[in-house]
Amino acid sequence: MYERFFGLEMTPFSMVPDANCVHLTTQHGDAIAGLAFGIMERRGYLILTGEAGLGKTTALGALWKLVDRSKARSSLIFNPTLTAPEFLETVLLGFGFQNIPSSKAQRLKILQDFLVRSDSERTVATLIVDEAHKLSIELLEEIRLLGNFEASNHKLLQIVLAGQNELVDRLNLPELWQLKQRIAIRLSLKHLDHQAVEEYIKFRWRHAGGTSNTPFTEGAIEAVADWSGGVPRLINGICDNALLMAFAEETRTVETQHIREACQELDLPSWSPKVRHAT
Repeated sequence: MYERFFGLEMTPFSMVPDANCVHLTTQHGDAIAGLAFGIMERRGYLILTGEAGLGKTTALGALWKLVDRSKARSSLIFNPTLTAPEFLETVLLGFGFQNIPSSKAQRLKILQDFLVRSDSERTVATLIVDEAHKLSIELLEEIRLLGNFEASNHKLLQIVLAGQNELVDRLNLPELWQLKQRIAIRLSLKHLDHQAVEEYIKFRWRHAGGTSNTPFTEGAIEAVADWSGGVPRLINGICDNALLMAFAEETRTVETQHIREACQELDLPSWSPKVRHAT
């Protein structure tokens, strides 16, 4: 609605994760690079955790594109609230199989043959599971068993589990101790600090076709950092609503008052949490 008014080519602060618009803060870049390294080096189990809204799904999309350009094949699961049979079926569908048999034994044989064939072709097979904190104990045990597909010195299936911090608590359960032992790489995303928030806003603005100068005043950016707590999803929501308000007033400058009103519209807490620094 306001894109033409501000001279933009697209919406700068979309709430939909966009792998083509990934602002690589140091921590996001490190997370994507670390996961890609673990996959290509065939380390087996890889974990990415972080609070909701910190960009895990966006990072996974960027990881998928990065891995897809290399010699790898990926199966992505973005909704893991499945039964065990549905999960294995979804894994095979992600790898491109059709007409999947109902027998679990036959499904596992198809997967095993695929993994062995991929390995012989020097292709890395990767399973990426988002929202992994929602996985049941039964499914996490199934995932552990999928890691039993091995060559002499490496795993045939690389498994990335990404989820909120509850995933860590779940893996600490006694019945999942064997899975926890197998995790080769653990990575986490933290809240953005004030400088990272400013860089994030400028990046999204330029990506949308804006000039190097955003319409957000210094005070407005500081307010976004405070009200959002450094969570990218909240930054997007606040900035998008603030731009709508500025557009309605026919002003091309976003002031602190616009941010305050946007946060009230979004029913965010009327206090300014201290931004936690990314590590």
